Amino acid sequence: MNKIWSTFRKASRFQVIPVMLVPVFLGALGAFIWKGVFHPVLFVITLIGAGAAHLFSNMINDLWDYRNGADTAAKDTPEVISTNSGFLSGGVMSERSFAAITWSLLGLAVVCGVVLSLFSGWPVIVFGGLGGLIAYFYVAPPIRFGYRGKGLSELAILLSFGVLPVMGSYYVQTGDLSLRSVLLSMPIGLLTTLLLFNHHFLHWQADKQAGKNTLVVVWGEKRALGFSKTLLFLAYGFLVLAVVLGVMPWYSLLALLTAIPLYRVYGRLAEHNPSSAYLPLMGASQQASVRCGVIMMAALLVQGLI
Repeated sequence: MNKIWSTFRKASRFQVIPVMLVPVFLGALGAFIWKGVFHPVLFVITLIGAGAAHLFSNMINDLWDYRNGADTAAKDTPEVISTNSGFLSGGVMSERSFAAITWSLLGLAVVCGVVLSLFSGWPVIVFGGLGGLIAYFYVAPPIRFGYRGKGLSELAILLSFGVLPVMGSYYVQTGDLSLRSVLLSMPIGLLTTLLLFNHHFLHWQADKQAGKNTLVVVWGEKRALGFSKTLLFLAYGFLVLAVVLGVMPWYSLLALLTAIPLYRVYGRLAEHNPSSAYLPLMGASQQASVRCGVIMMAALLVQGLI
């Protein structure tokens, strides 16, 4: 059993699941603070469905990146750091087995979505359906918008890991749509967008060979680093805006401190860097996203309890 769990955890990149679960928590906390409602069973089903959808997204990206040649190019390009699980490009698991696990995760997410829609209404299917379509066509033909550049993939990440899970979780609890939940989603959504944008720096040369035109490929390192910093300032700017507009309490501003370690990493980067130089940027980006989300969650919980 331990071996099966270890294999699944590595194949699905389970360690990054907090970037999806944090927005679900935020949406439910918003419902608790603003409407005074909390349905624990619906919340648990939402967590399971969102988590399964996220793991499906990870694995379907690996599956199609492997089929499109991006993972193989990353594996065969010297000094490039691959961010996929390596189960397909390294021959650890057959494509058939990998695909079976991938589609099983989608099936679990769909079941959770259907159950939630029976209790909270049909818009739940809309939230889940949009997220599923974005995850699949990010790298799957005929759309493959993650290969096209033009900021489409960044917009997709903001929606999938910010707006949709926060609004969806809030709607499951309340049956209402709220602009406050959109504003609540922006800091964590933009930080997750930043995290996934920064991972392109690790293998942009291989992406270029495979025809995957990320913004790092299209713009080059210097301009892409400038945009990366812009995303950082936008994320924390929306945090301040949320406090000013009363969406979150003033002590949520403690989350601004989570930007400091990440900002320092930028200072150690040149205009052009080897792939390994971007590993600290990736690590700091993930830490900022999770830590900021946890502080936002804690601030909302404290507000609700007092």
